[in-house]
Amino acid sequence: MSQSGSQAAAFFQGVRESRVVWLVRDDDGSPTHLSADGTRSLPFWSTSPRAQKAATIWGRGLRVDSMPLDMWCGLVLPDAARDGLVIGINWSGPRLVGWSFTPGEVLNRLAADS
Repeated sequence: MSQSGSQAAAFFQGVRESRVVWLVRDDDGSPTHLSADGTRSLPFWSTSPRAQKAATIWGRGLRVDSMPLDMWCGLVLPDAARDGLVIGINWSGPRLVGWSFTPGEVLNRLAADS
């Protein structure tokens, strides 16, 4: 399994167990990432330490925050789908890379593995 694949597996397993999703944000909200193909991603992590690494790499006064999984699934994912965003999960490494999924794919994976 690739590094991104193992990070994705860790994300889905971790959030199902903890029932919490982690993000980085500032007073204006969470940063998004524009990929080379024009897709905008909104990243999330399965643990606080993973999110803290991202906040440190990105800098710019970002801080770690958490959200209950049920709230994330019920509010954030539908808003992301409406706005045409994909969800980056457990991005890692010095350049914060990894897989992204549509909000629908995230919900399907959470439901399939529960």
